[in-house]
Amino acid sequence: MRGYRGEVDPLAGLNPEQRRAAEAVRGPVCILAGAGSGKTTTITRRIAQQVAAGAFEPTRILAVTFTDKAAGELRGRLASLGVQRVRAGTFHSSALRQLRHFAPERVGRILPSKAVTLRQIANSLPAPYKFRPAGDLATEIEWAKNRRIPVERYRAEAEGREPPIPLDLMHRVFREYERRKEAEGLIDFEDLLELTVRLFEERPDVGETFRAQYRAFTVDEYQDVNLLQQQLLEHWLGDGDDLCVVGDDYQSIYAFTGAGPEHLLDVPRRYPQALVIRLEENYRSTPQVLELANRLVPKLGGAEKVLRPTRAGGPDPVVRPFATAEAEGAAIAAEIASLGAPFERIAILARTNARLTDFEELLHDAHIPFQGASLLERDAARRLLRRLERARDADADQAVRAAALDAGWLPELPDKLGEREVVRQTDLARLVSLASVFDGSAAEFVADLRRRFDSGAEAAKGVHLLTLHRAKGLEFDAVFLPRLEEKELPSRQARTPAEIAEERRLLYVGLTRAREVLWVTWSSRPSRFLEELGVAPTRPLGDPKPKKGAFVPTAGSDGLYHELAVWRRARAEEDEVPPYVVFDNKTLDAIARTRPRTLHDLAALPGVGPVKLERYGDQVLAVVGRD
Repeated sequence: MRGYRGEVDPLAGLNPEQRRAAEAVRGPVCILAGAGSGKTTTITRRIAQQVAAGAFEPTRILAVTFTDKAAGELRGRLASLGVQRVRAGTFHSSALRQLRHFAPERVGRILPSKAVTLRQIANSLPAPYKFRPAGDLATEIEWAKNRRIPVERYRAEAEGREPPIPLDLMHRVFREYERRKEAEGLIDFEDLLELTVRLFEERPDVGETFRAQYRAFTVDEYQDVNLLQQQLLEHWLGDGDDLCVVGDDYQSIYAFTGAGPEHLLDVPRRYPQALVIRLEENYRSTPQVLELANRLVPKLGGAEKVLRPTRAGGPDPVVRPFATAEAEGAAIAAEIASLGAPFERIAILARTNARLTDFEELLHDAHIPFQGASLLERDAARRLLRRLERARDADADQAVRAAALDAGWLPELPDKLGEREVVRQTDLARLVSLASVFDGSAAEFVADLRRRFDSGAEAAKGVHLLTLHRAKGLEFDAVFLPRLEEKELPSRQARTPAEIAEERRLLYVGLTRAREVLWVTWSSRPSRFLEELGVAPTRPLGDPKPKKGAFVPTAGSDGLYHELAVWRRARAEEDEVPPYVVFDNKTLDAIARTRPRTLHDLAALPGVGPVKLERYGDQVLAVVGRD
C-alpha cells in the first residue's frame, strides 16, 4: 500500500484495551482515555493499522488535533511506524485549506489576535470598564461565535450570563468588533470555521468532493470540541461513520470557550453501533498518586474511568494544612530544594497567574530558578512600570497608588469580574502593597521589582509555575498544588453546579500531572473538594515550628503578632483579598513591636497609608488594646 513501509508492527507492545482500539480499523470508535493512559500511542497505532490492514489509503485519512504541536507529534509518530502522507492538522488549519480550495474569495486576511482591536474599542468605554483586559472581552466573543450566536442575537442568548462588562456594553463591543473586522476585510479564527460550515451548508457539491477524498477521521481531545467544530465535523462525515474520537470527559476544562464533554459522552447515542473502549491503565503516576486522584471519580460523573497503576510504588502524597500562607510557601520551597530532582521536572500549579506570583518571589528569594509565570510580563505591571519610569524621582508609594488608581484599580473587588480582570486587579493590589512598604523613589522601586521578580538566566531549567489550565497535557516528577481553598479552587467566580463541576475537573487534572511526588496544601478556609478526597480538612491556628524560610516575628512581639495575623486573615476573607493586601508581615510586625495607641501613632508606621488607616485603623487598635 502506498504511504506504508511495513517495517513496524502497529500492534506490538499494546495492552489489551489499546489493542482492541487499534484493531478496530472501521468506525465508529469512541476511546475514553484516562489521564496518562497512552492515548496518543493508541490513536497513532490505530491509524497505522488502518493503513497496514488495507482499510484506507493514508491520503484518505484526516486526523484532527487541537494544536499544531500535537499535529506535528502525531505525524512524527506515524512516520516512525512507517506511515506517510496522512493529513494531520487542527480544525482551523483544515478549514482554511478547504476554504482556499473551494471558495478562495471567502478568505480574507486572518486576524492573528483579537486583543489589539478590542483594546482600541475598550478605550471608548466608560471609565469603570475601559481597563478590562481585552482577553476577557475576546473570550466572551468566542463564547458566542463558537455557539454560532451572531451579534444581533447576542443580547437575547446571553441573558442570564455574567459577561466581563455589563451586557449592553458587551453587545456594543461585539458589534463594533464585527464592524471593524468587516470594514478591514479581516476574519478571525472562529470565522474560519463558520465560513467553512456555511460553505458545506450552501454547496452540496463541496461535501461530495471532500468526502470523495477523505473517508476516515480521527479526532483527538474530543472532550474539548464546541458546537461550531462539531457541526463542521458532521459536514465532513456526511452519512459516513468511519470516525474515531478520543478524549477524557474528566479533563474537560474549557467551558469558557464554549467547549464541553457532551459531544464525547453522546457518541453512544448518536452511533448505537459504536465500539466504546476505556483506557484505564496509567503509565504516568505511582499507585499512591492514583489512589488519591481516583477518590474524585464518584463526583466527576460522565463516563467512569478508574485509573490502574502500572508503575512501582512511591511516597504517599502530602495532604496537609499550614498555619499561614507564608509557612505553606516556605515548606514548598524547602521541599523543592531538598528533592534533588531537576528543577524543570517540578511544577507548582495554581488556579490563577496572580496566585503564582506569590511563588515567583518565594523561589527567587530561595535562589531556585523558575519559569512559566511573570508578574512583570503581565498587563498590569507592564503598564504601571512604564508610567513609573516617567516619574523616576517621585515617592514610590504615592506614584504606584496614583498609577494603579488611574489604571482602574478597585481596592474592593466586586463579584462580577472576568477571570483575567481578577488577575489584573490582584496584580495591581500586589504592586500597591509592595510599594506601601518600600522606602524610596519610583525608579528604585522598579529596580527592586526587577530584582525580586526576574526569573533569571536559568529560567529554562527552572521550576514550572503554571495555571491548572496550562498544565493540561503535561507531566512532572513532582507536583505541588497549594492553596486548595474556597474561593481559590473552586474559584470565587464559580457559582453554578456546572461551574463547580469544572473546577473539580481542574483539580483532577492537577492531581494527575504528578508522576511520583504530590503535595496538596492549604492555609485558609479548606476547599470543599478536600472532603471529596477523603480528607478531614482542618485549619490550624498556629504552627509552633515554622518551616525554614518562614517569616519570624521580632522577639517579644510574637503573641501580639499572632493576634494581628488572625485578625488579618479574617479581614482578608471578609474582603475577599489576599492577606498581604490588608497588611504584609513586616507591617504587622512593626505594629506588634511598637503597639500604637492612637491613629496618629499607627499612621507613622511604614506600610500604613491613609487608605489603610481609614479602612483598618480602628480594628487594629482594638486588637492592640486587647493585648
